[in-house]
Amino acid sequence: MYTFVKHLHLTAIALSVILFLLRFLLLSLKSPMLQKKWLKILPHVVDTLLLLSAATLCVLLQQYPFVDAWVTEKLFALVMYVFMVILALKLAQTTLMRIVGFVGALSWVAFAGMVAVSKTPLLFG
Repeated sequence: MYTFVKHLHLTAIALSVILFLLRFLLLSLKSPMLQKKWLKILPHVVDTLLLLSAATLCVLLQQYPFVDAWVTEKLFALVMYVFMVILALKLAQTTLMRIVGFVGALSWVAFAGMVAVSKTPLLFG
């Protein structure tokens, strides 16, 4: 069970990032494809799957946010990733701010990955 949920979680992370990259590219190109219904719905489905698999992993590992510092940092990184994605795709008024959101989102994913692999908190340790 653990291996299945872990692979599901990693797949959801990869799909979330790929969909973010695709939407950022389409936004940068001012493509009408960005208005496709599937491209508006699928990221939410993937991110929901990501959250559900993360919660399941917490239960399986018996390690929880606000109890285990490394899990808390992953949750914090997820919140920051979501904020940066929203900045890059919706809130930014200028190209510079879009790029800040883009780089920030990818940086928070990398940070979460480092914490996940090491299981060592880097910010709140």
